[in-house]
Amino acid sequence: MGPIGRLYLTTARDGWVAPPHAERRCTLPVVFEEEGTGLTLWIDGDACPRPVRRIVFRAAERVQAPAVLVANSGVSVPRSNWIRTVRVKKGFDVADNHILKESSPGDVVVTSDLPLAAELVARGVHVLSPRGETFTEDNMADRLATRDLLQELRDVGAITGGGPPAFGDADRNAFANALDRLLGRLRAGP
Repeated sequence: MGPIGRLYLTTARDGWVAPPHAERRCTLPVVFEEEGTGLTLWIDGDACPRPVRRIVFRAAERVQAPAVLVANSGVSVPRSNWIRTVRVKKGFDVADNHILKESSPGDVVVTSDLPLAAELVARGVHVLSPRGETFTEDNMADRLATRDLLQELRDVGAITGGGPPAFGDADRNAFANALDRLLGRLRAGP
């Protein structure tokens, strides 16, 4: 099996230091499939709260699975062999379409976008909301119907305001627990 990624080692912390005459970034092959879990953690990054991103990044390191943050704006991520970003063009559903195209059954996606979640679940992708809700084939129809009803009520002025409450510690903990349970179940196998 050939390499599917590149590892850039430039500091003593990484266990190797480039000689003074070498190029600053030295390229070595990294084979994720042999060491990792075989799944990828995807983050729909533009609206994902920072604490949730941090939790996913720590989980990627722990289970040695690639984590990919997809966003249409610059988002910083920690340096890691397991974490990368994909910056897509600005536009309606561009990040969603990238995740749909690149994710595979068995991967995990973090998103609050219900139409995206419904498409992913139908393809066998595991989907969590940033608040720790697990989207499944059993609950997607109800979640989409509720979303559509609330939008119709807003459109006719029956309800004002909108949006979820502020993201808090309880939401962060619920997400961390849901991700931990899901990854534990996936690592244990069918």
